[in-house]
Parts: sequence; C-alpha cells; structure tokens
Amino acid sequence: MIPAGKFLRVAVLGAALSAITVVGASAASVGVGTVTADALRLRESASTDSTILATAPSGDTVVVLEDAGNGWYKVDYKSIEGYMSGEYLNVQKTADVKIGYGKVNAGGSTLNMRSGPGTSYDRVATLSDGTVVDIVGIDNGWYKVTYNGATGYVSSDYMITVKDSAGSRGDGTAVASSTSSLGQQIADYAQNFLGCPYVWGGNGPTSFDCSGFTKYVYAQFGYTLNRTATDQLANGVSVTKDQLQPGDLVFFNSGYTSKPVSHVGIYIGNGKFIHASTNAYVVQIDDLSSGYYSRVYVYGRRIV
Repeated sequence: MIPAGKFLRVAVLGAALSAITVVGASAASVGVGTVTADALRLRESASTDSTILATAPSGDTVVVLEDAGNGWYKVDYKSIEGYMSGEYLNVQKTADVKIGYGKVNAGGSTLNMRSGPGTSYDRVATLSDGTVVDIVGIDNGWYKVTYNGATGYVSSDYMITVKDSAGSRGDGTAVASSTSSLGQQIADYAQNFLGCPYVWGGNGPTSFDCSGFTKYVYAQFGYTLNRTATDQLANGVSVTKDQLQPGDLVFFNSGYTSKPVSHVGIYIGNGKFIHASTNAYVVQIDDLSSGYYSRVYVYGRRIV
C-alpha cells in the first residue's frame, strides 16, 4: 500500500503478445478485486521491494488470477500482470463490474458464449479466435461479456485481457507508446483534483498553488519536480507548442514579473491544460489554443 493519492509510473514489461500464455495472462481463477486504498501499487513480484509496474486508484478493479500467498495476489490490471497486496483489495468471486476488453485466445478454435457461467448453459453466440469483447463481470472463473448487443459468459481460460478494442496488451507495448500512455495517465490523474482551491504555497492534496499542483501530481508517479514555476523550467526537456503531448508542462508569463514565467500547468490534450488557476482560484481546465492563455503561453517541457 502507498500513502494517500500516491501514483507511480508504469514500467514497460517488453513481453510480446504472442508470448503470453492464456492462463498467465487472464485466467480469473479467484475473481475480481476492487482497490480500497487511495492508491495501490502493482508490482513485478510479491514484495514491496520489487519494481512498480503501475498504480491503481481507489475503486479501480483488477482481475485476480491467483492467491500468491503471504497476503499477496497475482492480478491483471489494465492488461498488465503483477502482484498487489491483498490487504487493500476487496476480492469477490462474483461481481458485475466493468473490467475492460477481452480477446478470445482459443488457439485458432472458436469459443462458445453461454447464457450462464458454465458449460451446461445454452450457447448464445460463437466467437471466433481473436474476437474482442467487453468484459462486464466475473462469476467463478467465467467472464461476463457483451458482444454485438448480446450478453453472456465465456471461460476466462480462453480469453486474455487487452487494453483497447484493437486487442493490444498493456505489457506488450513499445517504449514510445508506453511513454505516451504514462503522460496520459498523468493528465488523467491531475483531473481528479478539479475544483480544489488555489492557495498560495499550497502543496496538496486539498489545496494547491500552480507549481505545487504540478509538483504534487508528478510526485505520485515517482518524479520530483522543482518547487516553483520558474525552477520547473529546469525539469525535463523543451518541446514546442505543436509538439505538446498529454502530461507535458506548459508555462506562461503574464508580463507582470521579471521572472521568465509566472504560471505553470499540465497539458491534457486537444488544446487544453489543467492548472491551479490564479484567476478562478480553483484547479480547472482552460484552453491553450485560444483566448488569454494562448497569448501568454511561453514554454513547454516534457518530463516523461
């Protein structure tokens, strides 16, 4: 378990999708776990000293593959396998909960989707190998899925969890894709604080100033930023405005300071950024492509 709100960066596992076995990737022999801590680290092995692969926020669900002993579970979180402390997981064998996508992995054969969690139930559809479905629940080792408007159950022994409808695994992504994904995670996490008050000198998690906000968000992913907006210019590498990606820092100069910048936020994509606003005095999202902030924008920095 980690302190409230702690989030750390995803590490690339580098395993190709073709090398993932069915049981190792997804067989839900235990059930589904719901994170009860503010954040829970996914680790490479069942030890607090092992590499951190990802971090799940409170309320997120994981597929529980097996009881690893000593209070740990082997889990699949967003198609990345690892281990989590069972102390902070509410594990159920049966639950209706949105898990994500699943891909049929039947060795070239078809997979029967049935009306209930067992081979004795009627077949409601036949899924071709490689078909991607939505997983909406677990029932004693069977996934509850939806496909083409129908709902049914398939054995988790013949399905791997995947991160998107294209069927790609989270632990088989390339380095460049993983880096981009981490930036998006940072941008998404930052939005958990929308509406939090701006307070000069605020370091979070209940109030922030602009650089306190960026520093706090990045700290949850294992990155240490300098404390002030000006000093954060020394973090990361420079990017142009048209190169901005989610997670990049964006800097502004209102013209009322002798310092190189007066404000900082986090780019979230689509011409928007999130920041502890000194105008509205809350954490909010504003437009970077037009209006006031487009005029006072000066720099972009990439941290991840």
